Amino acid sequence: MSAILEKGPVHQFDSAAIRQQFPILAQKVHDRPLVFLDSAASAQKPNAVIDCMADTMRTQYANIHRGLHWMSERTTEAYEGVRDQVAAFLNAPSREEIVFTRNSTEAINLVAYSFGALLKPGQAVVISEMEHHANLVPWQMLRDRAGIELRIAPITDEGDLDLDALQDILSDGQVALVAITHMSNVLGSVTPARQIADMAHAAGAQVLFDGSQFVVHRKTDVQALGADFYTFTGHKLYGPTGIGILWARKALLDAMPPFMGGGDMISTVTFERSTWAHVPHKFEAGTPAIIEAIGLGAAISWVEKVGMEAVTAHEAALTSYALTRLANVPGLKVIGAPKDRGGVISFTMDDVHPHDIATLLDRNGVAVRAGHHCAEPLMRRLGLTATARASFGIYTVQEEIDVLADTLVRIRNFFV
Repeated sequence: MSAILEKGPVHQFDSAAIRQQFPILAQKVHDRPLVFLDSAASAQKPNAVIDCMADTMRTQYANIHRGLHWMSERTTEAYEGVRDQVAAFLNAPSREEIVFTRNSTEAINLVAYSFGALLKPGQAVVISEMEHHANLVPWQMLRDRAGIELRIAPITDEGDLDLDALQDILSDGQVALVAITHMSNVLGSVTPARQIADMAHAAGAQVLFDGSQFVVHRKTDVQALGADFYTFTGHKLYGPTGIGILWARKALLDAMPPFMGGGDMISTVTFERSTWAHVPHKFEAGTPAIIEAIGLGAAISWVEKVGMEAVTAHEAALTSYALTRLANVPGLKVIGAPKDRGGVISFTMDDVHPHDIATLLDRNGVAVRAGHHCAEPLMRRLGLTATARASFGIYTVQEEIDVLADTLVRIRNFFV
């Protein structure tokens, strides 16, 4: 387990009671009970989130920040209250360091554009071989636009970041930013974030962690991690789509130019020039995702009520159980064997294409993901074109792992 997990007693974890709070899990797919094992792509939503968003629209919706009437003031208070929630959730030093975005992808693009504007030709950005396209393509665009160098830190055959190779990449002092996933969406590899941050800072670089997968499974403390930037997305954390988070140290946000121009990110505007609002509003142009932000706040409250320690223990047990069950499926190969794995397992099966695996599982009510998982360079590194992927959430139970494994055996027998 990660060294940053919370200490103290584990909350009581009642899987049946938790599942009852997710109405979508009660339905059938192809006349089979739904087994949803695609939470790494997007998690299902509890009633607490659904009801909160619906209630906001029914009873108090208005645009925020500039309205002087009761409805606007109430909605503004709810919206800005989520900023405080997120700051506490990440243990951020200040609420002013929390920027609302649409998702992790937009958050990383914001950093690539705005922090990237401070970089000079010849400076370098480092990513790893296991990055999601969201933490690759923006840096390619910056490279092509600004003349920076993009360096790739390799991974081991087991799926861990090669720290010795990373140290060599940092050694010339030209790296301005290290941007690394905190947990791989393909391999489940949890990267040693604090060690990476210390290495980057010793080389004079800032560090960004893509926490899209990690924050769902484990306690996240940006100060303990030594991060400079941290991103995550609401829809994987049992909240709605269309809302994400960028956390960054205030000194960096102050130095960075705006990402987009328009209303709400300005202090003054004339035809000759504009001046910018203070952070974080400098980076939040236009009417934001008001309902979605409030829904994210409801999701965070719900997860914290369950207890992140309990979530971590539950999903660690599930992952261990799943690895054991899948090891007994003939012809199945689990991809990667990282030292620290979150609740994501990618696999292949002899003589069966991953798309066929996913299609046949779906016919039995089991939802998994198949393809390159928005990580084509990683697939090439692994010598693969695609994998099937099972990923676990707070509502996943061992009986669903049994259905997965038993169905995979039947699929294998069908093709042999």
